[in-house]
Amino acid sequence: MTTGRIAGARRPAWAWALALVAVAAAASPLIAYWLTNPDDQRLVDLDVYRTGGWALLRGLPVYDVITPAPQLLPFTYPPVAAMLAVPLAAMSWPVAQWVWTIAIVAVLAVTVRHAFRACLDGVRGALAAPALFAVLCAACMYLMPIRDQVRFGQVDLFLLSLCLLDCVVRRPWWPRGMLIGLATAVKLTPGVFLVYLAVTAFAPRDADPGRSGTAPSGPRQRHGDIAQRGDAAQRRALFMAVFTAAVLTLLPFLVITDDARDFWFGALLDSERLGANAATTNQSLRGMLLRLYLPDTLTSAVWLAAVAAVGWYGFRQARRAHLDGDAMTAVALTGLMAVLLSPVAWIHHIAWIVVVIAAVAGSGRDPVRLLVAAGVWLYYVLPIPWWGVSIKALEIPILSPVAGKVVQNAFGLGAIGLVWLLGSWLPRRRAAVTTAAAVPAAKA
Repeated sequence: MTTGRIAGARRPAWAWALALVAVAAAASPLIAYWLTNPDDQRLVDLDVYRTGGWALLRGLPVYDVITPAPQLLPFTYPPVAAMLAVPLAAMSWPVAQWVWTIAIVAVLAVTVRHAFRACLDGVRGALAAPALFAVLCAACMYLMPIRDQVRFGQVDLFLLSLCLLDCVVRRPWWPRGMLIGLATAVKLTPGVFLVYLAVTAFAPRDADPGRSGTAPSGPRQRHGDIAQRGDAAQRRALFMAVFTAAVLTLLPFLVITDDARDFWFGALLDSERLGANAATTNQSLRGMLLRLYLPDTLTSAVWLAAVAAVGWYGFRQARRAHLDGDAMTAVALTGLMAVLLSPVAWIHHIAWIVVVIAAVAGSGRDPVRLLVAAGVWLYYVLPIPWWGVSIKALEIPILSPVAGKVVQNAFGLGAIGLVWLLGSWLPRRRAAVTTAAAVPAAKA
């Protein structure tokens, strides 16, 4: 993990204020659209959170209560999440909608500021960075996974921000690892960052992060040395994350014992509480396999093998990125593991695409990386999986069942491709650019 503060020349406060106004203006059409649709279709996941908090306030079993018709959705999160949702339940429904939606936009702005730090701090001029920040926030706001955050009133962006800040803020005022522990206790899937901390905390110190048997040199060696000297800090972060998650997991057993028992020994084991696992919106490895409608035993076997293969490659490349000093790529790869390895990953769970685009763009000085980042952005702006549903509905022999299914899985297949892009293509691209820049200097 890195240390220090966000670098860069000071920009006038009024420029950043104008940038925030521009961000709010860009988000306004999206907010107006989703906050004016029929009430029973509005921010349905926020209603789930409030229902969990409401059940606690009324002394009702959290995992037996469902939201009003027509949604009829159960509370699916760990019991500590219901405890944290009590303030939402205490608000009126209109106030909760506005508070939560404004918070989503604010958290996106924080996420963009830290994810694109290398790019923002590299631009010159008093107005350039605030203007670029506003453009990036607006662009990220209209990514389909982010649009769905507003549509459903989802919590994913908050959890993403906790994990991102814990990994990249250079001098945090909190014990590093605490935010990852909090996020893991609230929704379990951020637990992939416990794996990330483990594989980086105990990385071997006598091996080159890239190729074995080759003596590294230059910036790569310096980054590796810095990262390896930071292993003790990674271990402290891991212990803090595990401690925080454990405390917040055990706490409900003391204060809402029945609900804690109901979740850990009942609701957690019922994946159908999350919704139709084979639906288009489930873009995890398991979701894509379920849509093949193979025998259950075969589906489970293939899924476990795929999880092992993708997990091994993804965490290995995240560790390599960490040792290379590229924390943003490491975080992006780990976030993609949360999407792909989870049994259920709805489209809004792919909010990690913001960090992926930032990692690909880097400092913004390589036009090839910028072009690739723009392509990734466009791919996840378009509702491509739903095009697959439309193709299947045409019932054209061969085309509909084959091409339709591939297109239906577009975001999940894209996530697999992004793991390769970040883990293999990006390091080679950085090395090529560094080599190309070094040749003229050597001749001079």
